[in-house]
Amino acid sequence: MAKKLEGKIALVTGGSTGIGLATAQRFVSEGAYVYITGRRQPELDAAVKTIGSNVTAVQADASKLDDLDRLYAQIKQEKGRVDIVFANAGGGEFLPLGQITEEHFDKTFNTNVKGLLFTVQKALPLFPEAGGSIILNASIVSIKGIPAFGVYSATKAAVRSFARTWAAELKNRGIRVNVISPGPIETPAIDGLVKTKEERDAFLNGMAAQVPLGRVGQPDEIAKVAVFLASDDSSYVQGVELFVDGGMAQV
Repeated sequence: MAKKLEGKIALVTGGSTGIGLATAQRFVSEGAYVYITGRRQPELDAAVKTIGSNVTAVQADASKLDDLDRLYAQIKQEKGRVDIVFANAGGGEFLPLGQITEEHFDKTFNTNVKGLLFTVQKALPLFPEAGGSIILNASIVSIKGIPAFGVYSATKAAVRSFARTWAAELKNRGIRVNVISPGPIETPAIDGLVKTKEERDAFLNGMAAQVPLGRVGQPDEIAKVAVFLASDDSSYVQGVELFVDGGMAQV
């Protein structure tokens, strides 16, 4: 059976753990050569070992434009093009209105909005004339109000907005731009939101109780949707926000 991404060159930012790692694994298994980025070299090294083949790790912070320039210079030199960009790097922390600091605001917007914007913009010269696929990772909080998650939610609403604009701007280049908005997914990122295993379990159980399917999702369940949006299976899908959330934002 033909692989869905045979011969494609893909970039997954934040590809060393969680959703990014699972997506990189899926992309490789479907025939792509994948570049992954992350800020921590040990985690990148471990990810390369996990993926096994057809992968290059580049230590880079998506919010730093010099890092992005270095990343794309390497991809251009080694492969000459990019066909798929999964702008996945991002993160957030709980902080309620009244306690939000400038540092919290800048950190969250720099990674989730500024970093994502320039990840996409700096990739454009490398897309071939045949077009390609840009996938933005947002969140169900782009449309839901979750207490203490206001800054993070605003960044994800911005990501959703970008997709609409970029889909309109890039239509003549054959580049599709779509958004995945995950619900609660069991990833290492959750550890940054809680302090103890007990808190982690309580957080996951609380989330699961709000999901119509009755459980939190796994990174590979997002990865499979990313493959769909990256491949010709979604050739007539443009500018959508695809919720992968067990129904949490829908019911």
